[in-house]
Amino acid sequence: MASDTEILEQLNRDYVASVQHSDVGRFDEILADEFYCSNPDGSLVDRRAFLEQTARPVTISGLEPTDVIIRLFGDIAIIHARTVYQTADGAIKSGRYTDVWARQNGRWLAVSAHVTRG
Repeated sequence: MASDTEILEQLNRDYVASVQHSDVGRFDEILADEFYCSNPDGSLVDRRAFLEQTARPVTISGLEPTDVIIRLFGDIAIIHARTVYQTADGAIKSGRYTDVWARQNGRWLAVSAHVTRG
């Protein structure tokens, strides 16, 4: 059986891949009903609005998480990481994110995200 850290590592990879590939279906599985995201532009969106924005194709490529730190506090986990990606004009950029996960009914679900981009 996988440890909580291993499960969260995979969920983190799934989350980033879902951003890169506009995978609304996977996000629908891993986001809590009460999910909110602080976007790089400063807007705060709820789950419905996040899924709508995720459905739009992204203009970046090669999105990869690095420097991932997973901290567990019982049924709450916080993931801090850096991202590296390429813009449509070929520039290499980076950003950071912090995701909060909560164990609900035995499953880890994302309840909050905060994203910055450089």
